[in-house]
Amino acid sequence: MTFFAGRWVPAPDHVSELGGNGLPAGFRASGVAAQIKESGAPDVGLLVCDSPEVTSAARFTASGIQAPPVLLCRERCRLDALRAVVVNAGNANAATGRPGLDNAAKMQGSAAMVARVPEDQVAVCSTGVIGVPLPMDKINRGILAAAHGLDAEGAGAFAAAIQTTDAFDKRAALEVRLPSGTVTITAQAKGAGMISPGFATLLVFVQSDAALAAQTGDLLLGVCVKRSFERVSVDGQLSTNDTVILQCSGESGVRVEPETDDELRFGEALDALMRQLALMVVRDGEGARRVGRVLVRGGAPEAVEAAARSVANSQLVKTALYGGDPNWGRIIQAVGAALPGTAPLAVDIAIEGVQVCAGGSYVPHDAGALAQAVARDEVEYEIGLPGEGAETEVFFSDLGHEYVTINADYTT
Repeated sequence: MTFFAGRWVPAPDHVSELGGNGLPAGFRASGVAAQIKESGAPDVGLLVCDSPEVTSAARFTASGIQAPPVLLCRERCRLDALRAVVVNAGNANAATGRPGLDNAAKMQGSAAMVARVPEDQVAVCSTGVIGVPLPMDKINRGILAAAHGLDAEGAGAFAAAIQTTDAFDKRAALEVRLPSGTVTITAQAKGAGMISPGFATLLVFVQSDAALAAQTGDLLLGVCVKRSFERVSVDGQLSTNDTVILQCSGESGVRVEPETDDELRFGEALDALMRQLALMVVRDGEGARRVGRVLVRGGAPEAVEAAARSVANSQLVKTALYGGDPNWGRIIQAVGAALPGTAPLAVDIAIEGVQVCAGGSYVPHDAGALAQAVARDEVEYEIGLPGEGAETEVFFSDLGHEYVTINADYTT
């Protein structure tokens, strides 16, 4: 399947897609079934960088309830030099108190031992049900089994082991042609529910054989996260465990220096990669049929942001998207709810290029063309607010029956 599918995130001209399960030079990964999930699906993953010169960067959830693995990474890890990542699915190890923090530390210690790296260079991630203690006997057996399976072709197994309600793999392998040489970037992500701009219930791991300073990686990751995983919503819910990690082994010998064309091109590739992964998360929104993009222009930055998020998180807009219903009244209602006032708001609205509202009032339009537009897999909503200068976007999934079924039965 082509990674850069759809119209919203095109592949940069200097980027080519690679097939297979390979990782950049210097990386090995694996994924195993440790029986944490009742289904018996893979649920423990291990990713190791064999290069002692690795540089890294990370971003975490903004939630006020941060899971022990997040707290451990923030407090006990060298986030600029991570050599390994250990992940379990099926149990979030969140809201588990001091025992949860102790278990996260045990995961870190076990992974450090089998990967033969210092503990403070091992990141720990968990995803799954909140409020349930980790089954550490299964975790430890899984980590040992994963260590035996480490392979330079292990990207697929690792991607499978980090999933919860995901319906499909979210991963990529890209060849990136820079002025100074060619590098590889790979990534694996998970996420389908509890997704909100802020960023989301997701885990994302990015690897490259490029050589770059940790400060450069941190800068690029921060910018790309803001343009990708902070611009998506499935259900407007912010998670306790969100983690995004970038690791660069330097094994290609191609150095990406700050403020060079190499940095620009590498950043463009990383940005496209992460934006497309974020879109895949939205497309996999639990039970989703369609993906929407709301683009808001005009007014002050805080106004366009509030309007975009209100539309993306509106249950009425999302159910209309699910049903292919061209009910633009739900869109203008969501904008008005986000920007209350005493004077009528002069809002312009177009759906897939069909103008339906100008200055806050109905515009005669081709109802047949509009009905066809909202029946597509991807639907774009453009909103204009009074004023000029600001612009923002949010990608969001629809909301249908299957979402309710999945989440009503999640722990039973």
